[in-house]
Amino acid sequence: MKLNKTINRILFSVLTIAMVSSCTDLEIEETDSLISEDTGATGFTGLSDPESSLSDLYNKVGGDFQGQENMYALSEVATDELLVPTRGTDWGDNGIWRQLHTHTWTSSHLYIKNSWNNLNQNIFRATEIIESNPSAAVTAEAKFLRAFNMFFVVDLFGSVPFRGVDEGPDINPSVLNRSEAYDFVVADILDALPNLPSVAPGVENTGKATQEAANFLLAKLYLNASVYKGTGTFDAADMQKVIDAVDAIEAKGFAIQEGYFQIFEPTDDTETIWHLNSEVGGRIWNTLHYNQNSPDNEGGGWNGFTTLSDFYNSFEGAANTNYVGDGQEERRGFVPDATTANNQNLGIGYGFLIGQQYNEDGTPLTNRQGAPLSFTKEIPALVGNTEVEGVRVIKYHPFDPTDDENQNNSFRRHQIMFRYADAHLMRAEAMMRMGNDITGVVNELRQKRTDTPDLTSVSEEELLAERGRELFIEYWRRNDLVRFGQFTSPWSLKEVSGDENANLYPIPETALLSNPNLVQNPGY
Repeated sequence: MKLNKTINRILFSVLTIAMVSSCTDLEIEETDSLISEDTGATGFTGLSDPESSLSDLYNKVGGDFQGQENMYALSEVATDELLVPTRGTDWGDNGIWRQLHTHTWTSSHLYIKNSWNNLNQNIFRATEIIESNPSAAVTAEAKFLRAFNMFFVVDLFGSVPFRGVDEGPDINPSVLNRSEAYDFVVADILDALPNLPSVAPGVENTGKATQEAANFLLAKLYLNASVYKGTGTFDAADMQKVIDAVDAIEAKGFAIQEGYFQIFEPTDDTETIWHLNSEVGGRIWNTLHYNQNSPDNEGGGWNGFTTLSDFYNSFEGAANTNYVGDGQEERRGFVPDATTANNQNLGIGYGFLIGQQYNEDGTPLTNRQGAPLSFTKEIPALVGNTEVEGVRVIKYHPFDPTDDENQNNSFRRHQIMFRYADAHLMRAEAMMRMGNDITGVVNELRQKRTDTPDLTSVSEEELLAERGRELFIEYWRRNDLVRFGQFTSPWSLKEVSGDENANLYPIPETALLSNPNLVQNPGY
């Protein structure tokens, strides 16, 4: 299910309910990871235009990662960072969002099923490109995209099915275990690296695979190697590889950028290493209220996603407000009030929206019942909420489409996946795992963020919190929590089970039925 910026919240609920109802149907689906019409008796003869297929794959990956559901939901909504509370009947959706928050999902969960299918389809399509004897440059980009998608299968599910291009539907795909798949992904990236371009920062350079993007993905793999290889210990050699990969990115001119929220505009900066050609409307409208300003989105916001009070409290600033001058660090953002709301910010804040909200002319907004539109810090329950419970989270900001400077539709198609501040913190973590004091390294980042005081020391707990403050809603919270051993810990409105099996999602029922080589993850 994909939502574009013209679909309103009501239609979203209807579609989700219909799809959730269908997700219990165990009929085998034809996906590129399972069945290919071009293989089997006739054999694979190669794609007629691998370069065009590569372009299509970039667009497919961008589309898969732009929504609020599927991989994004599994990576963010299932963490202590985001919650989608049910408001009356809004956002009920047969409990699909609540199951993610409470870790009560099953192998028939729609977003788990969709994520598995999408990622494995992309892996197979990349393999078809690679096996079509394209140029070295096209092969390298396809191997990077295969590695990127397989990374998420390894991270979310563990086991990875793999089908050769000459294997027809009568052959069950082989299955790589987590450690084997980790080695496969590393090998793909290392093989691709020499034939990828090396680029300097700039919006024109970061929309396709580069050596810098490959080094970033390598750093992610090496940092998580103890999880993926099942050793439970951070090997010094792996940590040194993280440092080396980040050093290579830095050597090309990538650096921490001042002006935090400007990074998420489609303009030149020194932080963006790789961005997807993805619409970001879902990152904007899923959190804003129906009545908030939405000049380029018919029907207003969707009034869904919020953060938890504990996550909001991890930032510097006043406890219960976030207006300008409330002592907040830059990354917590601000809420325009009656005196600071204007045509430029549209009355919509940046970061975390709490308290009374205003229109661009400074007029206080109301909810649909006419009461003040004042977002609360606490969410009392997963269900039975009104329209105003929960602090809203926004990083990409809407714009006025009548503004001549914003006519370029690229503003809506620029989602950052790899960012240098993340690489900087990965290097700091690797140094910490090797026994070094990283306080100064972390403070290098904080000193680039306005009104963000230095830390006196950085423990493992503090580093996890710092990663949350810097990288919220950027796809990495679940990955971080698992690596730090905190994904199964309790948080607000989640009953703790302590079941470490939840660190992996279940393999979908349809996949198990279609491929007997797959074995369900423990606990499901």
